Amino acid sequence: MKVDIFNHIWPKPYFEAVQRYVPRFLDMGKRVTGVPMLMDLDIRLRVMDAFDDYYQVLSLSSPPVEVLAATPADAATLARIANDTVAEICDRHPTRFPGFIATLALTDAETMVSEAERAIDTLGAVGVLIYTNAAGRPIDGPEFEPLYARMARYGLPIWIHPTRTAAVSDYPSEPRSRYEIWWTLGWPYETTAAMARLAFSGVLDRYPSLQFITHHGGGLAPMLEGRLGPGWDQMGTRTSDEDYFALLKRLKHRPIDYFRMFYADSALFTSAGATRLALEFFGDDRFLFASDAPFDPEQGPMYIRDTIRILDSLEIDSTSRQKIYSGNAIRMLQLEQRSGALRRKETLISS
Repeated sequence: MKVDIFNHIWPKPYFEAVQRYVPRFLDMGKRVTGVPMLMDLDIRLRVMDAFDDYYQVLSLSSPPVEVLAATPADAATLARIANDTVAEICDRHPTRFPGFIATLALTDAETMVSEAERAIDTLGAVGVLIYTNAAGRPIDGPEFEPLYARMARYGLPIWIHPTRTAAVSDYPSEPRSRYEIWWTLGWPYETTAAMARLAFSGVLDRYPSLQFITHHGGGLAPMLEGRLGPGWDQMGTRTSDEDYFALLKRLKHRPIDYFRMFYADSALFTSAGATRLALEFFGDDRFLFASDAPFDPEQGPMYIRDTIRILDSLEIDSTSRQKIYSGNAIRMLQLEQRSGALRRKETLISS
């Protein structure tokens, strides 16, 4: 059994709603509109048919709703439409899609928690999706505290997806990022920076049971183990205007230990080396199968096929492989309970 926990969709009703708010798509919006499988469910199902015992947990694709909409209220409207339409797809195809990740308007503090509750309690979402920043604001801000507290009580995960645009320049002398550096190099940095903010601001200490799933193998964390470990153990030696020595004393763990508290997925653009490194860093209890379909040159099958090939080639035992492919997802997403208890008549997944 293979439960793909991070792949993307734009249901047609949501796309039509977005068009009322966004007259012209730029950057990731341009990319999204050029991938037919995102909106055509028949294409998606045909791609999935090529893989045995394969299921997808659905999540909305970027750009975030707060970037697409002009106001927080409009973003909240788009989030509600997205959740309703993705939930309806799961209802129609319960043996293909065991659940979905709720979309939230991260700039609308008034609806953030209530929409998470509606999506989970009424629609059957298996967690929520946030981004590495909320229209430029850090995700360790006080406005996110009620969401983290609520998700800790649910015991369901929060997916973290990177976001950054060409508007974030690579050099102060230039107005925009060039050569798609904002995506290729910027997104892994965004993920790792968000992890650091959640660690050093105390979010992980306040909610030790909270489960954050980082996209693309945990960003730069596995490759920068030395900097996160011995390097950040010396925090404060390079800084004159803030007392980071005091911060280190307040933390309950070493900086690197906080990074190992996150979960990561295998959506690594078919890099076998990066997959091995991420698994080694996070361990088999915190590493989950994800393909990032359909954002590949073949618009779906390549990332699924090659990610499976890489995971199958790893020199690990069958117990570890089962955890990565489905066991961790079933446990964290509460799939055995939620697939039968909320909206679906069938018992979809069992370990």
